[in-house]
Amino acid sequence: MSSPGGAVGPPSPAVSGFRRLWQDLHDIGRSADTGGYNRFAWTREDHDLREWFTGQCEQRGLDVTTDRMGNQWAWWGDPDAAVAAGDPGVVIGSHLDSVPDGGAFDGPLGVVGALAAIDHLRAIGFTPTRPIGAVNFVDEEGARFGVACAGSRVITGVLGGDRARGLTDRDGTSMAEAMRAAGRDPAHVGRDDETLARIGTFVELHVEQGRALVDLGHAVGVGSDIWPHGRWRVDLPGEANHAGTTRLEDREDAMLGLAAMIIAARRAATDHGCVATVGKVNIVPGGVNAIASGATGWLDARGADADAVRRVVADVGAVVADFDGLVTQESWTPTTMFDPALAQQMAARLGGVPVIGTGAGHDAGILANDGIRTAMLFVRNPTGVSHSPDEWASADDCVAGVLALADVVSDLAGADAARGGERDEQAEGPAA
Repeated sequence: MSSPGGAVGPPSPAVSGFRRLWQDLHDIGRSADTGGYNRFAWTREDHDLREWFTGQCEQRGLDVTTDRMGNQWAWWGDPDAAVAAGDPGVVIGSHLDSVPDGGAFDGPLGVVGALAAIDHLRAIGFTPTRPIGAVNFVDEEGARFGVACAGSRVITGVLGGDRARGLTDRDGTSMAEAMRAAGRDPAHVGRDDETLARIGTFVELHVEQGRALVDLGHAVGVGSDIWPHGRWRVDLPGEANHAGTTRLEDREDAMLGLAAMIIAARRAATDHGCVATVGKVNIVPGGVNAIASGATGWLDARGADADAVRRVVADVGAVVADFDGLVTQESWTPTTMFDPALAQQMAARLGGVPVIGTGAGHDAGILANDGIRTAMLFVRNPTGVSHSPDEWASADDCVAGVLALADVVSDLAGADAARGGERDEQAEGPAA
């Protein structure tokens, strides 16, 4: 099931608005065969999603801007006046792109939730004392060009403009070429201090990619941290030859190195208490009856301890070296702590919901590492499955997440914010 349904709580813009917005996105990039989604950066599907976001924001009278990387920002209030006053805005949102054959909720829940939360705040007569922004980050999953959170990495300078422009997809198309084809000028790609200055606080609503909230019996939780994680490209050489006429002892088959690398990754992850995945490979020439002249695999490694993750990669690298292969780091994100005081404030505001960590990377983590006050809200995923068509969250839980987000934003952008975030300790958020 790819869209929330069934009975939801009392009538509210957070209910009707969420369901209407969610349905708008249902068919964009959706596979008729699997029900999964293929929404990759700078493609037709991405264009349609960006047009949808712009249209929805303009309908709400929000001022839509685009930063140097193409991330989309929509503002309720004047962000530049707030920066000049030394009190920048509160931003909510996430991303709309997907992994190959991905689920419906990873990313879109946060973007749809941001718009629905704004609708709810307006419906209850809330007047912000700080501007509120909604964001759609581009290329969060890195499914096309191989670097996760590319949109936020570029504007924070973690991913340099030259490197970003030179990244290529499976077909050899560079990011610069893809951006030009989508009508954007890649020359502007780079760190964007003007955009970053507008973000006083960022809160990202996201489906949980695991079962912590299921086990804890809560619909909504607050994020504490993101495990350190990275991606490595592993290139293994071989020699092309005929599959039927070349003796085994005369072969230099790149696939043997690739197979050894994959097994080594699983063994090393087990040994060091981490997780490691080789989920993408590229074989040259790729013929059924041809010995591989080259094989490339991408290693994703994560764990609670950064040194342990590095040991996994070192163990894999030792095996790769035996096959004359090369390991190249494509991305690395250290342990990311969300603002502890903000996390506790939010958890208390929402009636004592749990505070949980995650092994999944997010744009919120990239902003946090740039020194921005950042937090996350997670919505229960009863399947515990993500990056798959089986990813799911109920309508009740999605709306609980929207109401929680609206309550948090009212705390951060309301009158209490002017008193340093003070609040009524007896205030109750939506039931979780």
